[in-house]
Amino acid sequence: MYSAFRKLCEEVLRIPREPEPPPGDEAKTRIFLAAPNYYKYLLLLWALKMLGTVLIFLVLFIGPAIALARGADKSAAVFLVVEGVAFFFAAIGGLVGLAMVRLDFEKRWYVVTDRSLRVREGILQVREATVTFANIQNISISQGPIQRLLGIADLRVDTAGGGGGVAAHGKHGMPNLHSVRFRGVDNANEIKELMQQRLRQLKDSGLGDHEELATPTAMAVSPNLLAALREVRTEAEALRLSASRRYGPSACS
Repeated sequence: MYSAFRKLCEEVLRIPREPEPPPGDEAKTRIFLAAPNYYKYLLLLWALKMLGTVLIFLVLFIGPAIALARGADKSAAVFLVVEGVAFFFAAIGGLVGLAMVRLDFEKRWYVVTDRSLRVREGILQVREATVTFANIQNISISQGPIQRLLGIADLRVDTAGGGGGVAAHGKHGMPNLHSVRFRGVDNANEIKELMQQRLRQLKDSGLGDHEELATPTAMAVSPNLLAALREVRTEAEALRLSASRRYGPSACS
């Protein structure tokens, strides 16, 4: 039954079955998935929500049930019937929610190449983000109490916001960072080390280091281009001298 539900969701919601790899070398591409314990974590959250729903219906049921036992009018019985129908639909919704939890777990992908990474998650609204290593500012790992118990963690990758001014620095001059998360992985340290290793490789190769690219020594100029630039400069100086002689020095200012 779940297989039919998954196929229906893939067709109706147009959920991609597999993510497209981001730019990079296919031989160095690594695909990471959320850990099985993350599915247990999602199940626990679902169970807590369902428990809260059952408790709410139970509280609403007690009053009319006591009134009906004491010989109250038919309004109490009508209320119980309405509540029973509502509880039935809530139970159906809970089962659908349970299937969505499993589908959300299965459709969560984390792809890392030698140049970038891609995170895809979501069912009703598919969220996909691609980050190049040249834009990464920080990599951190976080764990809550339940996550520590289950041996999983969230890995967060922060990137600098584009543009300048307030949009780039945010309020009070603080950097405006965008982030993506590898949620519920049991090898967060391994993924972090892989990213740091590839960041070092990019830095060693001179890619992604904006300071080096900005210096003249990092720019390779061919002899032909240099000769052409010198010729243009000579022609510009000749034109300037000719205009100065013909129209006076003020014409060149």
